[in-house]
Amino acid sequence: MLTALSIRDVVLIEALDLEFGAGLGVLTGETGAGKSILLDALGLALGARADSGLVRNGAAQALVTASFELGQGHAIANLIAQNGLELEPGEPLIIRRIVKADGGSRAFVNDQAASAGLLRELAPHLVEIHGQHDDRGLLNPRGHRALLDIYGRLDCGPIAIAHRSWREAEDLLATARAEQDVAERDREWLDHAVTELRKLAPEPGEEERLAERRAGMQRGEKIAGELQAIAQLLEGSEGGLSQLRQAARVLERIAADHSALGEALAAIDRALAEGTAAQESINSAADALAYDPAALEADETRLFELRGIARKHRVQPDDLAGLLETLSERLDRVESGGAGIARLELAVEEAHRTYREAARGLSAARAEAATRLDIAVATELAPLKLDAARFRTVVEPLDEAQWSSTGMDRVEFEVSTNPGAPFAPLIKIASGGELSRFILALKVALAEEGGARTLIFDEIDRGVGGAVASAIGERLARLSGTAQLLVVTHSPQVAARGTQHLLIAKSHDGLVTRTGVTPLDTDERREEIARMLSGAEITPEARAQAERLLAA
Repeated sequence: MLTALSIRDVVLIEALDLEFGAGLGVLTGETGAGKSILLDALGLALGARADSGLVRNGAAQALVTASFELGQGHAIANLIAQNGLELEPGEPLIIRRIVKADGGSRAFVNDQAASAGLLRELAPHLVEIHGQHDDRGLLNPRGHRALLDIYGRLDCGPIAIAHRSWREAEDLLATARAEQDVAERDREWLDHAVTELRKLAPEPGEEERLAERRAGMQRGEKIAGELQAIAQLLEGSEGGLSQLRQAARVLERIAADHSALGEALAAIDRALAEGTAAQESINSAADALAYDPAALEADETRLFELRGIARKHRVQPDDLAGLLETLSERLDRVESGGAGIARLELAVEEAHRTYREAARGLSAARAEAATRLDIAVATELAPLKLDAARFRTVVEPLDEAQWSSTGMDRVEFEVSTNPGAPFAPLIKIASGGELSRFILALKVALAEEGGARTLIFDEIDRGVGGAVASAIGERLARLSGTAQLLVVTHSPQVAARGTQHLLIAKSHDGLVTRTGVTPLDTDERREEIARMLSGAEITPEARAQAERLLAA
């Protein structure tokens, strides 16, 4: 609900602070007094284009602040949170818009910088403005389906779930078919690659093991000749150990002849022992470094095969085993892809059937709600002197390509204004007065539709008077029981129904023309309604009639 509107330096308004309450608020004044300025100012707060022409002449900027009281669980709370702003529960919503004389503008939501785009997103949840040239709200066919669903208390949740499941199943099928097409094109290559890799049978870590073993055998090949030469020096008939043994045998025969010879024999024995130990170590090393040329060749061949196929597939040799598994799975999918696609096709058919059944049930419920809505609107037309007019809610099936999470129906409000005239969209009504009354009839019938809680009717009573104006006033008053209404009116019958009356008037000080708004008390309301009845000169009869309207 709009609770306050503060305006600074907008066109003819220098400074204005208004407070609004629940019920029916009426705004009256002579033609040209500036009622449209108020709506333009409120439009700025609701995200309208920032026109520098709205800045009062001589002022640097225009400022509009609108305050709204939000109920519990209002949809705006989520919308504000989604845009990264904060709104405490129970806190009023305060929108501030600044327009500079040079055309720049800024917007704030509860003192947090916001975009004009966000204000436009918030606007439909806060205020509905209905006038003779309004092409939004009830006149926009895109919103008729939602209005009918809310009127009929229809839940679109199940149909949305069914639609999502259907589309997800179709996406899975499309992906599987695309993969199958690619796989089929690669089938020959896959078959060759898998056969080649299976024949090779690569193992994780195999390349490293082969490389180490090959390097070891290559080292053995390199030093084998040197070890053989050393062995010949030690063990040959002319080798060192053989010579030492001969010397030892000679010394054994003569060692007793001199003590020094015994020492020499002991030293030779020690040398033989060390030499024999060295010979054993060399033989052990030779055994360890011994290699089979055939084994070396086999390892080298295997290593070159692994590295060659790895280069072919642009992977590391250690990744070949994993590649074989991956390619085998792809080949299996190709070979069994038909069965998988068949299962997905069945899933799509089932999801499609589930959606179709849910959508048909929703369509039937919409048709029933449309009948009730047509009756409710028809009830309102006669008192508004639209006896010959007819209203209908069209619920038609859409092409399957247009089915959505809201069902398979197109919904549009249509009217026929004269007997025998064809039905046409609501927006095609030529007469402004008729259009305004149709809008009012619809709003009364949709009083529980749950939209914005503040409704503004701009001169909805233009071109009508007497009983029709009285009927309009009665319905506006009734509608104000479910929403806050603000009505710009020239009709005394409508003005008399208001629970709050604001007078818009111009004033001149010889230099500057200003527009002001004055809340009226009971006596002042009587005078204003009398003026609306009689014109410039207020007569006693007009005052008496104003009293009767207020009393009624």
